[in-house]
Amino acid sequence: MVYSDRETSLAQENLCIAIARFDGTKSWVQEYSCPRQPMTVLACLNFIREHQDQTLVFNEACRHAICGSCAVVVNGSACLACETQVEDLIELYETTRLFLSPLRGFPVLRDLAVDFDAKVEQMQTVEPWLHAYTDRTDSCQSREQLDRYEKATECILCGICASSCCEMAFDEGGYLAPFVMNKAFRFERDSRDEHGNGVRLKAVIASDLWKCLHCQQCTTKCPKGIPVSEEIATLRRQALSRGFSEGMGPRHARVFYNDAYKWGRLSETELALVTEGPLGVLKNRVPFTMRMIARGKMNPLKVHPPCVHGIEGVRTLYRFAQTMDEDT
Repeated sequence: MVYSDRETSLAQENLCIAIARFDGTKSWVQEYSCPRQPMTVLACLNFIREHQDQTLVFNEACRHAICGSCAVVVNGSACLACETQVEDLIELYETTRLFLSPLRGFPVLRDLAVDFDAKVEQMQTVEPWLHAYTDRTDSCQSREQLDRYEKATECILCGICASSCCEMAFDEGGYLAPFVMNKAFRFERDSRDEHGNGVRLKAVIASDLWKCLHCQQCTTKCPKGIPVSEEIATLRRQALSRGFSEGMGPRHARVFYNDAYKWGRLSETELALVTEGPLGVLKNRVPFTMRMIARGKMNPLKVHPPCVHGIEGVRTLYRFAQTMDEDT
């Protein structure tokens, strides 16, 4: 076999692969040396297990980014080990030392292997299966009907979105993982489903649908390019259009939407009063409000802000967006 000059020079270098280890009782970080050559992160892990440490535990299966089993965190960013090239990571982080750890937000079983059981139980709440119509024997769909949810079917349940989600990093267990939201979206929009009447919407609303922070991490990190954050936004719009408007989340969204349309900016006073109610504002916002007034950040005499220049352009965008959104 003939090697290029670059491959020959790389083969003379070694990578430092630091791995977060866990044996069920104690945690530690262990470093390994791996030859630098064109390979994936998964190939690197297999090299370590085959040649240096047979006790190293991690998940793998298809090696073709189909099963989602090999998801890990590398230098703080979750990825599929089987499709992530080591050289790309070296170029990105400008270092030959890579730190591998298990997915965040999941109980660690051992080393890089995590427990999905709790998230799978969460998934049952949104009924991720098709309830076929009892009075029909066909399941025909138009291209347009399939387009409503087709991208969502590409989810491989790798858990990368859940590991990257900023809300889940601080949530105490009530918020549904983004891939569970994806399942709710997928079946809620399927024209063949007899239960497409809000059953799944009620489930996601009960599990803090409105806590999404719009950080977009679930979308940017998804190895299949599924726009999960857009799906969550669509579920919210569907919830509002079907009358599920109780709670702080829907109230906050409504006043935010209306203020931006009317003024082109937010009325902070109205936003707090409508979202939390007068008693909630008195309990939670008075000290903060006083500090804002003291520093000239808020004028208590101005409830509504003046309209921004070009407000008609803003309203035109609103109307255009409404024509593009079939669920509004």
